[in-house]
Amino acid sequence: MVDKPQWLIREDAGVPVLVALALRQSLGIRVPENLPSLRDLPVRAPDAAEASPALEAQWHDYWDMTVEPRAHHSGVPLELVAGFDTLVALPASGAEELSAAIAPHAASALSYARAAHDRYVASMHGKGVGQVGADAYRAYASAIAEFERDIGRRAHSFELNVQVLPFSQRGVWWIGALTVAVTDGLRRDVVAFDAAIRPIISELA
Repeated sequence: MVDKPQWLIREDAGVPVLVALALRQSLGIRVPENLPSLRDLPVRAPDAAEASPALEAQWHDYWDMTVEPRAHHSGVPLELVAGFDTLVALPASGAEELSAAIAPHAASALSYARAAHDRYVASMHGKGVGQVGADAYRAYASAIAEFERDIGRRAHSFELNVQVLPFSQRGVWWIGALTVAVTDGLRRDVVAFDAAIRPIISELA
C-alpha cells in the first residue's frame, strides 16, 4: 500500500519576522532588494547615512536565521540582545555592528511587530496561531486540488511556511527555501490569493 502524500502548511505573522523587518526598515537595509517596506512604519529618510555593507551582511544572516532557523545555524553561540525579550538572538561574535545599531530601535520594533501580529490573529478570528485554520485550509486545499487537476497526478508531500505581513505592496515573495511572505490584504482576498499561491504549490508539489 502506497502512503498517501501529505502536505504541511504553517501560517503566521511571526513576531520575530516582523521585528527583523521593522529593524531592516529603521536601519535602511536594502536587502533582500525585492521585499517592499512595511506599512505604518516610517521609512528611513532619503538623506540618512546608508547602511554599511557589513551591517547589511550581518542583518541578512540574522534574517535567514529568523525565517528558517532549522536551515541556518550560527557557527558560534547566539546571545539574546537586550531590549528584545527573547525575540532577537545574534552570534556572540561577528554581529557587533548590527547589535549596536538595533539597540535604539528595540521598543519601536517590538511595539510594531506585536501590534501587527495581533491584527493578524484577529483577522483569523482567533484561530490557533501557527496552524492553518479551517478557512485557511480550504484556501490551500483548493490550490492543491487545482494543481492536481492541471498536472494529472497527486501532489507530492511538501512543507510550506507562510508569513502574512503588512507590506506596502501587494504580492507573494519567497523569503526562504520553504517560506513565502504574502501581503495581508492579498491573503484576505480569496480569489486573488488562490491564484497567487498556486504557482508556489506547483514549485513544491
